[in-house]
Amino acid sequence: MSKPLNIGMIGYGFMGRAHSNGYRKVNNFFDLPYHPVLKAVCARDEAKAKEFANRWGYESVETDWRKLLERKDIDAVDICVPNNLHKEISIAAAKAGKMVLCEKPLSMDTAEGEEMCQAVEKAGVPNMVWYNYRRVPAVTMAKKLIEEGRLGRIFHYRAVFLQDWTISTDLPQGGTALWRLDAAAAGSGVTGDLLAHCIDTAIWLNGKIDTVSAMTETFIKERTHTATGKKEQVKIDDACAFLARFQNGSLATFESTRYARGHKALYTFEINGEKASIKWDLHDLHRLEYFDHKDEGKLRAWRSIHVTDAGGEHPYMDHWWVPGLQIGYEHSFVHQVADFIDGLGKGVLADPTFRTALETQRVCDAVLKSAASGAWVNVG
Repeated sequence: MSKPLNIGMIGYGFMGRAHSNGYRKVNNFFDLPYHPVLKAVCARDEAKAKEFANRWGYESVETDWRKLLERKDIDAVDICVPNNLHKEISIAAAKAGKMVLCEKPLSMDTAEGEEMCQAVEKAGVPNMVWYNYRRVPAVTMAKKLIEEGRLGRIFHYRAVFLQDWTISTDLPQGGTALWRLDAAAAGSGVTGDLLAHCIDTAIWLNGKIDTVSAMTETFIKERTHTATGKKEQVKIDDACAFLARFQNGSLATFESTRYARGHKALYTFEINGEKASIKWDLHDLHRLEYFDHKDEGKLRAWRSIHVTDAGGEHPYMDHWWVPGLQIGYEHSFVHQVADFIDGLGKGVLADPTFRTALETQRVCDAVLKSAASGAWVNVG
């Protein structure tokens, strides 16, 4: 019989929905020592918070996150608010003895992230950061193939994350929907938002990044700020591209922009090794493309692995449907909840923890520093 795990959600936006869906679905498909109970959702707008609570099944509503942390019936706090609030809420939650699950990126910068790490470690509370793409079965499959040595020595890693939603000059900055365009709330633009995903996945698959050389661009220099109604300087990066060297000697290219007309969320990566190569595309997320040089010459070609099989060979798929029936984006959050709860039962923290995610923050900081200076920068 599983035990209740009482969840207090702070924020109700896109990520609040994705996480809530994960909590609601996880015990239908995974046998776990705990079952999430949606105890409370917290947001400043009480009417919208109540609407969200009614839709997703939260038992109560708070409008002050400090009151949420005071509640004895909350075990875990899920932070789904703009980046500039992550530090204060996380540290307070840890001091209150709550488990802390924080949206990515971990923090505004490495210094803030280090304070957050120290807080959860001092309090001894379970913690995790929501880098969900690790839990896409095809991406987890890529990790498994690399660990089995099937690619051999890695030579190249390349990742791209493209969007087009900020091209309009009429789009304002700041506020509930557009805080990602406001540096005071977001810290950075595509570097902390999109490239952070690429970097986390890259480190998980290919190891530590040593050095970077980057360039960024802000294409629209001024936008109306929703708080003042006045034109203000845009201080986030609209686009970023950087070169990198991994500790294992491989080379990498990373590119992200919100100005790639025709792309809503194109996230791809490719890894080239001495024996084989792999590539993955979010738009076809259940497939892993694989090229193995040892195949017979006349049959040597890229193959498409449909990562939907049961029997333990394809990660997570034993928990879902019959082989051949695919799953989607939302399932990566179900998997992350499952791994977190499974870890609670075993006394093991599920990655990425705050400390693990801090490495991605170090790379982001180095990228922005390099773009500002025009020089190669060592990571951390």
